[in-house]
Parts: sequence; structure tokens; C-alpha cells
Amino acid sequence: LQKLLDLLQATDDPLIQEQALITLSNSAAFSVNQNIIRNLNGISIIGGMLSDCAPNVKEKALNALNNLSMNIKNQEVIQVYITQVCRNVESAPLNSELQLAGLRLLTNMSVTSDYHHKMVDFIPCFLHLLSAGTERTQIQVLKVLVNLSANAAMTRHLLRAEV
Repeated sequence: LQKLLDLLQATDDPLIQEQALITLSNSAAFSVNQNIIRNLNGISIIGGMLSDCAPNVKEKALNALNNLSMNIKNQEVIQVYITQVCRNVESAPLNSELQLAGLRLLTNMSVTSDYHHKMVDFIPCFLHLLSAGTERTQIQVLKVLVNLSANAAMTRHLLRAEV
């Protein structure tokens, strides 16, 4: 895992970055590896890939963070990327794999109400995706909205959002 993270930092080649991120994502599916990746500063390294201009690299980074987000301690680190993830979802091509990867991560990060406040400004975006997206996008957006609606503090924001 350390070598993969080192490789990810050492290369600018998007194809190598994608492959390293896929391998890290697969590794992060196992809880023991989730802790190791966090302790190796892997979440910050992977999160740094979200500002990469290659959409495929961003998508793979989001997938890796999604698998890492199954761990509460990891969520505490990942939460600093929520606004950036929301921006990626908003600016990604409609119904793209990049957009869906961001929505999946937001679904996991919104299971508890700890980080809902970071998503408030993007509720209009979620509602737009709900009306304009394909069924796959709509289902993923609905998961985020259902999680947000479970928090009474979000009721006003959800009901006042411009559609």
C-alpha cells in the first residue's frame, strides 16, 4: 500500500494514476486496509487527486474514497473533501461515471448527520439532478436526499431549495 501511494505521488501519468487508484480502491474494500491507508496518509494523497484535471483519475479517486468512507475515523479525514466532491458532482457531465462516483461517496458521507451542513449549498444541484438525470443518477441522488431528510435540521433547507 505504501508503494502504491508513493507511485501515485511520483507520477503525472494519468493511466498509471488510474491503475494505482483502482488497486487502492480494491484494497480499501477490506477494513484492515482502510486503517492502514489512513495511517499512511493515503486519504490525503487520494483526496489530492480530486483536483486533477483528468476525469478518469477523479472518478477512480472518488471510488477509492468511497470504499475508505466505510470507516468512521476515515470519514473524519474525508469530510474535508465534501465541498470539492459536491463541486465535482455539479460540474461533471450529466449522468457520467464521475458524477455517479461523487454521489456514491456523498451517500456514504451523509449516512450520519455529522457532515450534512457541508452539503446544504448543493441541495439545488441535487434536485436538478433528480429531475434531469437518468434513473441511475436519480436513484443515487435520492439516497443522498433521503439521508439528508433524516436530519430535522435539514428540513428547512430541503423545503426552501429552489427547484
